[in-house]
Amino acid sequence: MSIDRKPLLDPQRTLDERVDYLYDQMNLDEKIAQLAGIWASSLTDEDRRYSQDKADSVLKHGTGHITRVSAATFLPPDETAKLANRIQKHLVENTRLSIPAIIHEESCAGLMARGATSFPQSIGLAATFEPDLIEKMSSIIRQQMRAIGAHHTLAPVLDVVRDPRWGRVEETYGEDPFLISNLGVAYIKGIQSDDIAKGIVATGKHFAGHGVPQGGRNWGPVTVNKRELREIFLTPFKAAIQEADLASMMNAYHEWDGVPIGASREMMVDILRHELGFDGVVVSDYFTLRTLVTYHYVAKDAAEAARLGLEAGIDIELPFADCYAAPLKQALENDEISIDLIEASVKRVLKMKFELNLFENPYVDEGNVLAVYNTPDQIALSRELAQKSIVLLKNDELLPLKKSVSKIAVIGPGANSVRHLQGDYHYPAHTMHVFQQMINENQPMPQDSATKPFSWDDHFPPTTTILDAIRSKASGSTDIQYAKGCDVLSEDRSGFDEAISIASNADVAVLVLGDESGLGKGSSVGESIDSATLSLPGVQQDLLEAIHATGTPIVLVCVTGRPYNLTWADEHIAAIVEAWLPAQEGGNAIADVLFGDINPGGKLPMTFPRSVGQVPLYYNHKPSGARSNWHTDYMDMSVKPLYAFGHGLSYTQFEYSDLSLSQTAVVPSDTITIQFKLTNAGDIAGEEIVQLYTADPIASATRPVKQLKAFKRIGLQAGQTKVVSIELPIAHFAFYDVDMNYIVESGTVQVMIGSASDDIRLQADLEITETGTHIQQVFKTAVSVSE
Repeated sequence: MSIDRKPLLDPQRTLDERVDYLYDQMNLDEKIAQLAGIWASSLTDEDRRYSQDKADSVLKHGTGHITRVSAATFLPPDETAKLANRIQKHLVENTRLSIPAIIHEESCAGLMARGATSFPQSIGLAATFEPDLIEKMSSIIRQQMRAIGAHHTLAPVLDVVRDPRWGRVEETYGEDPFLISNLGVAYIKGIQSDDIAKGIVATGKHFAGHGVPQGGRNWGPVTVNKRELREIFLTPFKAAIQEADLASMMNAYHEWDGVPIGASREMMVDILRHELGFDGVVVSDYFTLRTLVTYHYVAKDAAEAARLGLEAGIDIELPFADCYAAPLKQALENDEISIDLIEASVKRVLKMKFELNLFENPYVDEGNVLAVYNTPDQIALSRELAQKSIVLLKNDELLPLKKSVSKIAVIGPGANSVRHLQGDYHYPAHTMHVFQQMINENQPMPQDSATKPFSWDDHFPPTTTILDAIRSKASGSTDIQYAKGCDVLSEDRSGFDEAISIASNADVAVLVLGDESGLGKGSSVGESIDSATLSLPGVQQDLLEAIHATGTPIVLVCVTGRPYNLTWADEHIAAIVEAWLPAQEGGNAIADVLFGDINPGGKLPMTFPRSVGQVPLYYNHKPSGARSNWHTDYMDMSVKPLYAFGHGLSYTQFEYSDLSLSQTAVVPSDTITIQFKLTNAGDIAGEEIVQLYTADPIASATRPVKQLKAFKRIGLQAGQTKVVSIELPIAHFAFYDVDMNYIVESGTVQVMIGSASDDIRLQADLEITETGTHIQQVFKTAVSVSE
């Protein structure tokens, strides 16, 4: 018998009253069903169309989530919307409680769906240092997600990463908690919007410490201490909760202090909910609960894993019901799990559904979907972000290239590939991994219709390769020749001769090396694709050295998902450009920079080491953390990085001058104004990312040698000067003292203005005259610019 739905829609009832009413109507099967997801593909036939028979079976008691209606079915956006509506219609009209589902997708660098606009992978977005553009991007993702009936995204990644060997570096915003906090908050605000009923639920992941796994190995144990956890790794999550009202959180896979995070009440309840104040829904990372049995070996079976997960506050099991299914029901019936845990999680899930207005409006307009997909403005933003993400690592006056150059050799596995512009959580790269599995298993490939066969091209957004972009950018008289040279991972050198031949006769060689990002074998970076050496994959380094031997000037374009060891290249190659994984407009953006139509202004969000032996290596280390006792350097190389955090060159030069502080003696509650002049001293317009660092040289607990506390990307015409003002709360100097009290300590501190963490241009001392306690953590500073 169905229930009376009027109380669910009664505006006179509070949200909690409606949740309580609905919960009281539910039987045990219906409660358990709300605690897990269901793959959208489990509700479709081989032709990826809705199956009533499957729905009748799988959705009998309802469900909490539907997993990836778009990415799991490979359908174009308009067909995705139709399928989402059909699933919701079944839940509303054919289940006793008529509870719609939350549909979730992935979207760290654009909605991971066919036909969606792809933006640069997250590590490239971080290199822009542009929170406003990140928010603009995520608002586009919100529009595209809502158009297909999605409500919840498993993004952004807020991990602080300190090990470039880890394959998921590309999904992060880098190594600095302040930068990550600002970009993460911007992403969340854009995608959740001011009204969650019109927005998309954002998910902070992976809580917490996931970016420093032992040995750089995915899911490896993490050994950060309690102070470092709070001062570094929790900071972006705390910012997301307190500054952006983050609605959902996802646990990490690793263990911390001997306990897997998915089973850690200390991490997921005591720290997340009680210490940080999170009151939203916790979703499991995919298969987390099962790993407690098969990977971490802390549960003997699925029922025990379900108990551990619920006790740790995991509300939703994703991607599908496994432990939160029959094993959970059996454990409840055996009194091994408290029904109170079920109640708390179910009510949090129901509350989110009410907040999303799913009961009032579970459907989308199927006829208006394509209007918000890959519009000219969206494509333009993807190109702008790609342009701004590019970091000029080195330039011995070779760049920018003249468009009239006589002969250009374009070489490398990434030069004529749209695939290599994509990251592991871009739809094409992610989906090709699934498609390859289907091919290996002799499964039929998904066709759009009986008359239209499968085509890889249908699953890529409109994309221009780097080669084609160079061809379109150079003059009509320029002779452009291309040779692949080698593959990304293969040991095959048979293409070297052709590459050497065209390079030998060219005025300049543009060598595009790097990664093929993805999740499967054959990928060189991506989730669980970790590196032991940080050498360029395959024989790409050998190709680079062979082209160098021709004597032709080389522009090395790195299309990569992680910092690689470029020490040899830095010593021998004239120009090095880091382009990350720049997505659909990456080819155009790279050509824009190579020919000087765009002056590069990106900065590194992560340190590049000279050797893998230096790892972990990051700029905000402790005083003893970047030296070898009294000799400082290693016996065989410098301890300094090859390229420091914040590094990035330009085709022009910037000068800093006239630093002033509004006051030099302060108390913890003060905010000071730091002012200086920035001048473009070169001949062309450019953008400089100014960076404010702070330091506390003598403190009761050791402090980092410097910490980023403000940044701003500023454009100046040739010869132009602007006055930059930064409002810095003194609370930014707070830290956890020896007794783990969060304080601002009296003493002399420093403020430093720089072009990079190792390129400080201006510096001043500041005296904090008293110690302050009960200081709120600060995630932002106000930066204003005037001419």
